[in-house]
Amino acid sequence: MFIPRNNNSHIWSPLKLLHQKPVKPRLGPHNRPHGKLVQQQALQLDLFADDLTTSSATNTPPVQAPPAGPQSKVQPPALPPSESTALAPGKRRLHFGEHVLDYTLLRSKRRSIGFLISDDGLRVTAPKWVTLGDIEIAIREKKRWIFTKLSEYRDRSTRRMQPQMAWRDGEMLPYLGRNITLRIHATQRAGIHFDEANEELIVCLPADAGEQQLKDRVLGWLQLEAKRVFAERLPIYAEKLGVTYQSFALSSATTQWGSCTSEGKIRLNWRLMHFALPLIDYVIAHELSHLREMNHSPRFWATVQSIFPEFETARKTLRDSAQETLPVF
Repeated sequence: MFIPRNNNSHIWSPLKLLHQKPVKPRLGPHNRPHGKLVQQQALQLDLFADDLTTSSATNTPPVQAPPAGPQSKVQPPALPPSESTALAPGKRRLHFGEHVLDYTLLRSKRRSIGFLISDDGLRVTAPKWVTLGDIEIAIREKKRWIFTKLSEYRDRSTRRMQPQMAWRDGEMLPYLGRNITLRIHATQRAGIHFDEANEELIVCLPADAGEQQLKDRVLGWLQLEAKRVFAERLPIYAEKLGVTYQSFALSSATTQWGSCTSEGKIRLNWRLMHFALPLIDYVIAHELSHLREMNHSPRFWATVQSIFPEFETARKTLRDSAQETLPVF
C-alpha cells in the first residue's frame, strides 16, 4: 500500500563528497538535526523516509559530507559475501581486510559517482571518464555509509518477511503502540466498542459479513480515534510553541506522516494511531514547528527540540518502522 522513499543513495565527485538532496523535505540523514544541514523548503514529513526510492541528483547543490572516522574504527558488519563465494555475473568485488564487497558498476553520462542500495546490493553509477581506481577510492571513502545502509536494508527485508495481520477473531491489532485483540461477535446489530480493561476491540457484524466489512468497520473506528487524539494533542504543543494553527484534517497519504502549510493548515496521517503516543506527539511537534520555520534548517530543529526534546529517538523509530508490518485495509 505504501510507496516509500529512501536515502539509500549517495553521490560522489572527485572534488568533494556530495549528499543527494530530496525534492521534498523529509526526515533523514540528508537533513539530520546536527552537524551540517541541507537548507530545504519543508512542508511535510515523509513516511519511512529512509526507504527505497531515490531522487535525482542532477539539480542538487553540493553539500560537504561529514568526514568518516579513522579506518581502524570502521568495522563492517558481516554482510558482504565471503571470499570463497563465486562472483555473480556483472558484479565486481572489492576487498576490505577480511571482508569483501560485491557491487554492480554502471557507466553513464552523469558528472558524479552515485551509490544505490537495493535488493541487488550495492549499485555504483559513474561517468565514463572516471577510472576504476577512482571509483574504488570513492567506495572506500564511503564504506561506512555503504555498510550501514546494507545492514539497514537487511533488517528491513527481514521485517518485511513477517506475516501480515489476518482479519479474524483473536488477531492482534496495533493501536497506540500496543497490540489489542480483535473480537468479532456475530449479531444483526452492527457496532464497534473498545474494551480498554481487557484491551479488546469488539466488532459486531452479521454472521455473513465479509472481510472487507470488518476492515471498513475497524478503519472507521481508527479514524475516529485519530481525530480525537490529534484534537487533544495539537493544542498542547501549539501552546508550548506559541503558535496558532488554522485547522487540521486526517490524511491517508501513502508517503507522508503529516504536512503543514504556511496558512496553518495541518494534515496528519491516521495511521499514526498504530504507534505509541510519543511518536504521534513528535509528528505534531514537527508540523507545528513549521509555523515558525518553513524549512529544515538548524533553527527548525532547535524549535522542534524546544517542545519535544526526545525528537531524535522518535524520528529514528518512525524511520526504522517497516510499513509492511502494519495492517492492510
